[in-house]
Amino acid sequence: MRLTRVHVDAALAPGQELALPEGATAHLVRVLRLGVGDACVLFNGDGNDYDARIVAAGKRELRVAVGAATAVDRESPLSIVLLQGVARGEKMDLILQKATELGVAAVVPLWSQRSEVRLDGARAEKRLAHWRSVVASACEQSGRTRVPPVAVAAPLDQALAALPDGGLRLTLDPEGDAALPRLAPPAASTVVLAVGPEGGWSPRDREQLQAAGFDGLRLGPRILRTETAGLAAIAALQARFGDFR
Repeated sequence: MRLTRVHVDAALAPGQELALPEGATAHLVRVLRLGVGDACVLFNGDGNDYDARIVAAGKRELRVAVGAATAVDRESPLSIVLLQGVARGEKMDLILQKATELGVAAVVPLWSQRSEVRLDGARAEKRLAHWRSVVASACEQSGRTRVPPVAVAAPLDQALAALPDGGLRLTLDPEGDAALPRLAPPAASTVVLAVGPEGGWSPRDREQLQAAGFDGLRLGPRILRTETAGLAAIAALQARFGDFR
């Protein structure tokens, strides 16, 4: 039987005892009906799964004893950094969840000229915490032991300026010159993929992307929504250069 995996934002070590986060406690106790003596798996992003067993269970607190650590590598050989134009509500959650399942290495949310969503102050901090929670939950489900970082949302020019050198840089463009069958393997197995918001890239956005070394990637004859385009491209890139090569 597959054991439930729980992300814990803390150091883990065999022999340790700790209380699980409130959300995990509610799921294990109220939904799965687990109790003292039942097993689960913990991970914190260090590349290991940790065996754990429940030693105390209450309505609001669940304590577990940490057991042996097992190194687990479910990461793709292709490092994909997703630059994603911030989308509305559940669309952004869907993008983050599925991109994590498909193996992205990092996510950089951004605003561009035609973005419909703008965040600042406390709202931005709350949204970032929510996005990181979505990614951690996707790792729980998909078996990943490395949690892709989600950067603070930034304007397009700032996001581009912060990118490290190297790798293949692609932006989705139905009129782009690049096509997947003709792409050469990326240097250092790294791809930065830029996906526009609901309103698409503006001419100014395209100029900034081009100046930063991005080539337009054409996926096919149809125009895809922002919540479809990036996921389709990630899956295609994984098939071409990553998980399925």
